[in-house]
This record gives sequence, C-alpha cells and structure tokens, in this order.
Amino acid sequence: MKPARLVAGAPTSTEVIHARGASVRFGERLLWSAVDLHIGPGTFTAILGPNGAGKSTLLKVLLGLQPLAGGSVDVLGAPAGAARRRIGYVPQRGGFDRTLRIRGLDVVRLGLDGSRWGVPVSANRAKRTREAVAEVVDLVGASQYTSRPIGELSGGEQQRLVVAQALVRRPELLLLDEPLDSLDLANQAAVAALVQRICRERGVTVVMVAHDVNPILQFLDQVVYVAEGKAVVGAPNDVITTQTLSALYGARVEVLRASDGRLVVVGTPEAPALHADRHAG
Repeated sequence: MKPARLVAGAPTSTEVIHARGASVRFGERLLWSAVDLHIGPGTFTAILGPNGAGKSTLLKVLLGLQPLAGGSVDVLGAPAGAARRRIGYVPQRGGFDRTLRIRGLDVVRLGLDGSRWGVPVSANRAKRTREAVAEVVDLVGASQYTSRPIGELSGGEQQRLVVAQALVRRPELLLLDEPLDSLDLANQAAVAALVQRICRERGVTVVMVAHDVNPILQFLDQVVYVAEGKAVVGAPNDVITTQTLSALYGARVEVLRASDGRLVVVGTPEAPALHADRHAG
C-alpha cells in the first residue's frame, strides 16, 4: 500500500526547498517515499525521527549527493545539487582531537579559501578574507578564543567555529547534521539560539538534523518528522502530537509533556522516550 502523504503548507514562489513526491531507495529497501516538503526563506526547521529513518539522507538529497528513486527536489530554485555553492553544510562529526594545533581562526578561514590554502594572494584579497572571517566570528560570538588551538576548546566553542566556517561564504541555506549531538544541554540550547539568531539577522534558511527536540523546540519554526518510510511537516506543536505521530507510524503513539516541559514520545517501534534527554545521568 502506498504510504500516506502528510503535508503542511502550500508551495510559494519564494520557497528555498520544494520536494514533490520524493523517494529514496537503497537496493531493495525503500527508505522513505511520497515526501512533500515546503520550506520558506529565513526559517529554522529541524528534521526529527528515530535512528535509521533517513534524516541525514534527506540532507544528502538536498545537497544533490543522494539520488532520488522517484519524485523531485528543488533547492534555491534549481534541482538539488545545482546551487551547492550557495549552501553551507556542517556534517555530523565528533569533537576535534585535543592535540590539533590549528587555530580556531584558521578553521573558519578554511571555509572561505580552503581550496587555495598556502597559495599566495593579493593584499586586497587577503584584506577581504580577514574582514569576512572577523565578521562571521563575531556573528557566532567566538571572538575571544579564535587565536587558541581548536583542540583545546570546549565542544560548544568548537561547534560555534564550525558553524562560522559554514557561514563565511554567506550561504542562503545552512544544513546542519546532528550539530548538538556531543554537547551538554546548556550548549545545545546556546547553539540552537545562535542558529535562530542567524536566521533572523541574516535571513539564512536553516535545516538541522536533531535527535532530541527538547533543547531546540522553542527556537523552531517547523519540524520534519521522518518515520516508517513517510514524513510529516508542520509547526512543532502540530506535528509532535499523539494524533499526528499515530497517523505517521500507523500505530498508537502517545506524546506526553513532562513537568519540566520535555516532550516524551512512547509506544513507538523504537525505545520509549525518543525525545527525552539523552545526556542526563
């Protein structure tokens, strides 16, 4: 039976991302299908769902790195992959090795001229590079520690510099794959607040893959919840509900709100407490 297509919103002429009936297959396995997605400019969207549901694959589709089995995806007004230079991307990764001596400032600069590292440049180009790096370092609030080796910085400080690296070319779309995964709760919320500010101040559209919605919920404009080969899109309070997730999974799913405000999803095929705090002792 063909999966139900669950969609919120209608396409507009200013959409940054527009997917129509998108499907991805790995061999005989259909990862997800019939996905419709509409994301407007200057918005902050999180991609949520259980492990193995295809959240990171969706980012690869937006980058044009993962072919579709069906449907189509347009990004920044062109087929996915055609406008990649207008996209900033932070892949999933662990922390930097503590012995790495490259300065935080140079990590950011690699996002601008990494392909020309070590190649002599004109004085004017060098000046423009310094100004661009300084601007984005200030934007992410990292000016105080950019002269230190990246390996000596905390996880939150490293993540700010990695985001700065992705922003230094002034992209219109920023894709982040699990950028909060190795951070404690305080730094997760701080980075999420930073990303929201970038959306508002620069008009950058942000799409972030996340496992835990709780630290970022207050900053989001919409969520894409991927599960059981389908996706549902909408405002967080409309999507992460008993009714909506039950329809998505095709089985009863309870969404509860704990006394501290956390959302707890129970009754899914995965372990309970899907959106509970994974970093708590």
